[in-house]
Amino acid sequence: MAEVLVYVDHVAGAVRKPTLELLTLARRLGEPVAVALGAGAADTAGVLAEHGATRVLTNDAAEFADYLVVPKVDALQAACQAVSPVAVLVPSSAEGKEVAARLAVRIGSGLITDAIDVEASDEGPVTTQSVFAAAFTTRSRVSHGIPVITVKPNSAPVEAAAAAGAVEELAVSFSAAATGTKIVGRTARESTGRPELTEAAIVVSGGRGVNGAENFALIEALADSLGAAVGASRAAVDAGWYPHSNQVGQTGKSVSPQLYIAAGISGAIQHRAGMQTSKTIVAINKDAEAPIFDLVDYGVVGDLFQVVPQLTEEVTTRKG
Repeated sequence: MAEVLVYVDHVAGAVRKPTLELLTLARRLGEPVAVALGAGAADTAGVLAEHGATRVLTNDAAEFADYLVVPKVDALQAACQAVSPVAVLVPSSAEGKEVAARLAVRIGSGLITDAIDVEASDEGPVTTQSVFAAAFTTRSRVSHGIPVITVKPNSAPVEAAAAAGAVEELAVSFSAAATGTKIVGRTARESTGRPELTEAAIVVSGGRGVNGAENFALIEALADSLGAAVGASRAAVDAGWYPHSNQVGQTGKSVSPQLYIAAGISGAIQHRAGMQTSKTIVAINKDAEAPIFDLVDYGVVGDLFQVVPQLTEEVTTRKG
């Protein structure tokens, strides 16, 4: 049976959720072969096997931690030569897209980024994308070489499917470019205790209507009651009310959660481009003519300063 390479996103052996989603998609195309790199790579095998990886190719060379993306590209190129896959699936993070683009150039193949679905066909994998600021949905396939595809988080369910998960050492010869850019320091990001924005199943975002940094406590309280991540519109970020790392939109992060709640956000195209593929969208806005209401599944016309605290209280009560 054809094999599909899946690039593993992990932290010291702890596999992140988007990788498990990729394994679900990979099984539609063939037998998933996972590629885990860096410290703790071999520790990923158990979880990967539980989710369908027939083989786990590992390499824990120091280069993966000491330098930027090129060593990872070298490793994936080596994996392509060893496996001859029908496709390479990569999580659609900033790093993942750079790795995928460099790999596609190396192996002379086409690249598709930010796919929200992948299906098998007689002519190779067919992907679905939300494009042009989410105004259109397209179906595309790579017509030359091994398709290299990055997939947005929350695009597929995580489904257990026990497989062998045989661990094999991946032989990698690092190119001269691999050591061209060295990492000289790291600073741990302060943990909020909330899910990662791009991976969260629920996102609660605030916009211009929040009317101040101090009022984002209302958004955070609702998010915490739901176990959600916190997002912000560009207007809120530009005003200095919330960090840029939490911006959702065309110039921020793209999210595709199961539930997206937009509070005090008008729904400009810049913001819609970053959240329009969410499965269920709820908007709270006192302006009944706000463009966001053209997009939502459920809309509440009301003052967020009244609606959000009541919603938080109701969620907390039901959970209690």
